[in-house]
Amino acid sequence: MQTDPNEDTEWNEILRDFGILPPKEEPKDEIEEMVLRLQKEAMVKPYEKMTLAELKEAEDEFDDEDMKAIEIYREKRLQEWKALKKKQKFGELREISGNQYVNEVTNAEKDVWVIIHLYRSSIPLCLLVNQHLSLLARKFPETKFVKAIANSCIEHYHDNCLPTIFVYKNGQIEGKFIGIIECGGINLKLEELEWKLAEVGAIQTDLEENPKKAIVDVMVSSIRNTSIYGDSDSSNSDTLK
Repeated sequence: MQTDPNEDTEWNEILRDFGILPPKEEPKDEIEEMVLRLQKEAMVKPYEKMTLAELKEAEDEFDDEDMKAIEIYREKRLQEWKALKKKQKFGELREISGNQYVNEVTNAEKDVWVIIHLYRSSIPLCLLVNQHLSLLARKFPETKFVKAIANSCIEHYHDNCLPTIFVYKNGQIEGKFIGIIECGGINLKLEELEWKLAEVGAIQTDLEENPKKAIVDVMVSSIRNTSIYGDSDSSNSDTLK
């Protein structure tokens, strides 16, 4: 049977005297624990809990030493805020016209990924792609998502080429999906489009594998089974002849 080292027994006292058992742990008093917690909280400077606006209002309440620390803290918070704003600078699918194409897409900011969808509202898949891109724009606000009516960008652009999705970075086309088949078909799922855009590098997806892979695997398996049973039926037919 295992001995409890904190148990009050004569044997445990003997073992403690010889240093075989550690000293008995004394239970902490609730008041003592509360005092320790309050002391720890007191070590946190009040300005570390404030927003930038609150810091501005409370400047007169701090001494010179605090003000130096506040300046460092404020700069840190400001840089964090700027980094967050930079990362979340887009967040929506915006409509642009053909004469905005160069400024908004080709000459977009350095190292910013731009996804543009050329569409026509009379084509159902174009409307579906716009719905998916709107959701993806919110999910990946660091990537720029825009859409434009095809003929406003490319005169006499053929409907057979729609939907068209171009992916740009630093003025170069890094990926393109032209027409129904390349865009994923009339039953295109949101996750399938997300995977396509992630494959060219425009977004950082959390999907672990191509969502269309399961469908392809089922189709391949079905074709194989049909082939096997077909060969079997053919063999049986030959035997009966």
